[in-house]
Amino acid sequence: MANNELSGVRKAAVLLLTLSQDEAAEILKRLSPESVEEVSREIASLGDITLATRKEVFGEFYNQALANAYMTEGGLEYARQLLQRTLPEKEAERVIKQVTQQVQTTPFSFLQKAESENLLTFIQDEHPQTIALILAHLKPAQAAQLANSLPEDLRIEVITRMANLDEISPEVISRISAVIDQRIKSLGSRSHESYGGVRAVAELLNRLDRSLSQMVLESIEAESPDLAVSIRNLMFVFDDLQHVEDSALREIIQRADKKALTIALKGASEDIRQRFLQNMSKRAGQMIREEMEVLGAVRLREVEKAQQEIVAIARKLEEEGLLVTGAAAGEPYVV
Repeated sequence: MANNELSGVRKAAVLLLTLSQDEAAEILKRLSPESVEEVSREIASLGDITLATRKEVFGEFYNQALANAYMTEGGLEYARQLLQRTLPEKEAERVIKQVTQQVQTTPFSFLQKAESENLLTFIQDEHPQTIALILAHLKPAQAAQLANSLPEDLRIEVITRMANLDEISPEVISRISAVIDQRIKSLGSRSHESYGGVRAVAELLNRLDRSLSQMVLESIEAESPDLAVSIRNLMFVFDDLQHVEDSALREIIQRADKKALTIALKGASEDIRQRFLQNMSKRAGQMIREEMEVLGAVRLREVEKAQQEIVAIARKLEEEGLLVTGAAAGEPYVV
């Protein structure tokens, strides 16, 4: 499929999958629930992404980033001139049109969705005049919160400069906005292999707030129950049991088949193995250790099957309200 035939949501899905799961989740947290659902559904339906599609999407993203860099360096006209030299004529015109639309948007609008604590860390080392310009373009409540968090001397100087801001040309404001936007985007940028499908969605939803991930799952389930089940099945793995409360872990141990539990712990990390053993009686723990030694080598697929059985018990306990899994695992709960 040609790049210009891909929807914006599909392009976003491909690009999100180039990031780490934590980075992608941070982006999703800033989207509306409807957008999260839309992008999640798209990621789940991606499957294998052809090399041609990836190249086209990445190419468009690269050209857009290139245009933003040119604009940051010398303004819109400078970007136009360089793009016309470096890209095919039609592609250059298309990218220039996108960049022009971006310039015409509200300056510093990308900062209004940023968390105040992170924004404060970012701007407090800027020149007071730059901070004044930024605060002048934020919503009053956000600007007041940031100003109140600045050191007293800096706060007074910034507010004074805000009061005395002369009329500044839109192009200068746009250039400053673009510079800061580019610097924020460049923080922590990294490259990762791209994988689609339900596992990617499950890992993303695991990192979202439980209420948001549950709402997204319910929406997906209403249209595609099988897809929702597949996602749920991947949202909690055996190693996640390390984070559940001791009382829930003891309930799992009590309900589990002892042979399955022995095999599951045989292939587990030392940390989670110790969590289980610490929640058994001394005699029971010793018996599990002896049985693991007697087992010898165990096939990986047998370990995975046993661990899935234990996870199924955890899901059952979750349905009964005895523990939580996914992003909320480890939080306090009431039995």
